[in-house]
Amino acid sequence: VQLVESGGGLVQAGGSLRLSCLASGITFSAYAMAWYRQAPGKQRDVVAFISSDGGFASFGDSVKGRFTISRDNNKDTMYLQMNNLEVEDTALYYCNAGSHTGRQYFSSKFWGPGTQVTVSS
Repeated sequence: VQLVESGGGLVQAGGSLRLSCLASGITFSAYAMAWYRQAPGKQRDVVAFISSDGGFASFGDSVKGRFTISRDNNKDTMYLQMNNLEVEDTALYYCNAGSHTGRQYFSSKFWGPGTQVTVSS
């Protein structure tokens, strides 16, 4: 199993980035997928997740209205479109393949190495 994130970088506050997570070694369409982030000295928190068929998504309060999540099961890829970025969004962003029940996401042992997002003021 391999999950590989890409698309991170340095952006000014108010800018946008689009992250991608490419999966291999799993039946991608069978898994709910999530984006997590971890800032230095803080715990890893879920940012958003999407159901296996893409029909349901849930977002953390701090990113609602600014981030959107999507997936292309034909390409085994998940995306995170991040708009109106804030300095507080600076973190290492990870993707995870797991499951969900309603608005509760359950992470699995399948993690990517992460992609760094840095937002400058």
